[in-house]
Amino acid sequence: MNTTGPDGKGHGKGLRLTPIRGLRYVPARVGSLAAVTSPPYDVVVRPDGLHYLESLDPHNIVRLILPQAESASDSHRQAAATLRRWLTEGILAPEPEPALYVYEQRNGDLLQRGLIGALELSEAHEGVVLPHEDVMPHIVEDRADLMRATAANLEPLLLTYRGEGIRTGATAVIERAVNRPPLLSTTTEDGFSHRLWAVTDPAELAEIQADFAHRQALIADGHHRWATYLRLRGDHASPSPWDHGLVLLVDTTRYPLQVRAIHRVLHRLPVAEALNGVADSFRVRRIDAPLPRALDALAEAAAESNAFLLAGDGSYHLVDRPDRELLDRTIRRDRPEAWRTLDATVLHSTLLDHTWHIPDAPEHIAYIHDTYAAVQKAERDGGTAVLMHPVREEVVLELARQGVTMPRKSTSFGPKPATGLVLRSLEH
Repeated sequence: MNTTGPDGKGHGKGLRLTPIRGLRYVPARVGSLAAVTSPPYDVVVRPDGLHYLESLDPHNIVRLILPQAESASDSHRQAAATLRRWLTEGILAPEPEPALYVYEQRNGDLLQRGLIGALELSEAHEGVVLPHEDVMPHIVEDRADLMRATAANLEPLLLTYRGEGIRTGATAVIERAVNRPPLLSTTTEDGFSHRLWAVTDPAELAEIQADFAHRQALIADGHHRWATYLRLRGDHASPSPWDHGLVLLVDTTRYPLQVRAIHRVLHRLPVAEALNGVADSFRVRRIDAPLPRALDALAEAAAESNAFLLAGDGSYHLVDRPDRELLDRTIRRDRPEAWRTLDATVLHSTLLDHTWHIPDAPEHIAYIHDTYAAVQKAERDGGTAVLMHPVREEVVLELARQGVTMPRKSTSFGPKPATGLVLRSLEH
């Protein structure tokens, strides 16, 4: 892996972000831009959320990213047919010329800006784009089949880099762009406003490319889609459009991201059984308080040791201070201490594998971003929600630079880009 300094600059080929003729909704052909957008596919985890998005507008992007049919192959063919029809009917249209897109999200005091374009793909060992989580093969396979059928990147990954915090290079271009009238402006139901500008001036594009030439990026959100990009690149002879993938690049020195946890719901493990399994090797305390106060207790405990909040029986149970000997026996020793002490590592290696004997498979575990949704699902299904405390961004970045991946679904960076504002066709 390339070595890097604290500014995130490496000695390799760096980031190569190229303009695209973005596919965008034609405002006159849809009810509203807000009504056709969606969160990323892996955030829309509940059927009620899917059906709600479908009901907002007959052209909501969820019909492309999560098509519903009898089989996976049928759903992928359906998405491809839907995309072709929307292009033919003028619901979606390609831009007249290639551009990089400045994308802004704002909600109160929270402001995020970055650049959307097609990033040249690279393997992790090249040290240009750093993954930090493992992926699930069946999800990569599904996303690959969908991208192959549609010949499109339907939603951008979220990548971060560390700039110098000064108004030069890409930052200067972004801040000039936001003073111009935007291509689009909309506000989604979550309260976030979204604005988009096209950068087409050759001098500004060169300014961005020179700035990125020696930078590296961290995958903040979209590990499965990045793995999908790499798989599809391998299926096509280079050079081809599959050598690049759609991304949003954000400078977290200037626009820090929020880091949240991704919770687990164990479908077939009742809370009483889960607690019985940990009684002898963890400290277990019942928290008789509403969820926000229980999460405060989790945060306080997580500052001192590995800690988890179990829910699903109408109460909250704080599980912390694991037995050191148990950890030594169940966690592999050939990884850095920062990896061995992650809550996600202890959960997967010690609790799921050793104590509860639960396979990491969809029929046993659901990964849910929303805390309340995780609790409600566990209570509804008679299972156990394992609520997690977020990992600090510095830990994620340091492990990524060492080439060490965290257990899958260890973090949730945000705010995530809205899906549906810019798509990339590999045929236009």
